[in-house]
Amino acid sequence: MTAITDLTVKAADGTPADLSTYAGKVLLVVNTASKCGFTPQYEGLEALHRDYAGKGFEVLGFPCNQFGAQEPGDAAEIANFCALTYDVTFPVFAKVDVNGANADPLFVELKKQAPGFLGTEGIKWNFTKFLVGKDGQVVERYAPTTKPEDIRKDIEKLL
Repeated sequence: MTAITDLTVKAADGTPADLSTYAGKVLLVVNTASKCGFTPQYEGLEALHRDYAGKGFEVLGFPCNQFGAQEPGDAAEIANFCALTYDVTFPVFAKVDVNGANADPLFVELKKQAPGFLGTEGIKWNFTKFLVGKDGQVVERYAPTTKPEDIRKDIEKLL
């Protein structure tokens, strides 16, 4: 399987961002949205980031507008919302599709490595989370309802 850290995504400004920058780290990759019932999870994601960033952990946020049009803003609006509302310091990349023909290759690989309930690959909603080990392989997939703090023990095991 392809290591997640072998892929390239788009930074918030649209330029290529090589995920090899995060090689050897534990990652939590999340499709996010600013106007979702789960949006307050930004606070928990930021807490994880602040608690473990110095220990080889990163949260990577990928805004997505595929579910109820809950991420309508452009990159500047998303960055402003994240910074002002939740003091987000973890990387938030360019808006992506996570399902369908235009799904970002990162999410194609994440879903392949960690299918959802009953083996379906499709992401059902915003704030689906993928925990990636130091080897770049997906360890676990979490539903949007899983709170970031409930993932702490799994992160600590990998660190």
